[in-house]
Amino acid sequence: MSLTVIPDWRDLAPADTGAAVAIGAFDGVHRGHQAVIDAARAVATARGLPLGVVSFEPHPRRWFQPEAAPFRLMSPGQMERALDGLGVDRLYRLPFDADMAAMTDQAFALEVLGGPQVARSAVGQKSNGLGIAHAAVGFDFTFGKGRSGSPEALARYGETAGFTVSPVARVDDAHGLKLSSSAVREALQAGDMARATAILGRPFAIEGEVIHGDKRGRTIGVPTLNIALGDYMRPAFGVYATRTRLADGRVIDGVASLGVRPMYLLEQPLLEVWLFDFDGDLYGQTVETDLVAFLRPEATFDGLDALKVQIESDAAAARAALAVSAGASPAASARPA
Repeated sequence: MSLTVIPDWRDLAPADTGAAVAIGAFDGVHRGHQAVIDAARAVATARGLPLGVVSFEPHPRRWFQPEAAPFRLMSPGQMERALDGLGVDRLYRLPFDADMAAMTDQAFALEVLGGPQVARSAVGQKSNGLGIAHAAVGFDFTFGKGRSGSPEALARYGETAGFTVSPVARVDDAHGLKLSSSAVREALQAGDMARATAILGRPFAIEGEVIHGDKRGRTIGVPTLNIALGDYMRPAFGVYATRTRLADGRVIDGVASLGVRPMYLLEQPLLEVWLFDFDGDLYGQTVETDLVAFLRPEATFDGLDALKVQIESDAAAARAALAVSAGASPAASARPA
């Protein structure tokens, strides 16, 4: 990975400043986000600057709504890989803390972004502020306490701080599909994986450590990988055709149950993946599972024998769905390396 992750805006080395950046939460790094990154890329290329992304951790929504239901579309590691695959040089992952939450829009623009005219840097000294040369932002970008800042305000502050700004208009695809994080979440809640994939530019994927379960699947010859959902948003509960990337790089087709498993009720939703034609111990390893197609909602069955029959039917449906997916156009199924 060539991406450099910079975890703060304070005490930066001069070499880590001066980028053309895209600014936003970028949860999902979907095609709308990619348009903002491309606007920053155009300036970076024209001026010979590093290409950066400015994002926040935790997500500002989590800071302001700590009790909100899980909503994330990707883990920090997935974001890093997605940005690296897009050729981004630097990810400024800024801590969203009490100080950041209380900043005015002017303070954020001048102190955090801190263009070259206000960045307090000199040869051999540290810099407060990113010292950006350019910022690309979405048309609806807001910043500062009370979300008082706008792209127009950022451009005015940039004149003082010495950076330029390019607002990016709303992007819809050729079929009128809205390209936004909220549209991804709506698609996932509906189990419309084709729509979610079209917005993201790749399948929605859950990454996590393989944990021990009740091992009931082993009793019917269907051992599963169990993965907690954590802060990922909850897609429609049910059965999915899947592809899972193992730690060693192998990608294995499978079928998964996602939800609370009403027949043997779980306290917390879980992703349980049966990998086809696989035998191995993956406990403690981190895997990433694409939810390629939604097959059916959760259901209860009259005992393990009936459940096993349904699982075999689900497996056949998953294999068929994955065969169709494998034949899809590269643009529809592309994902960052």
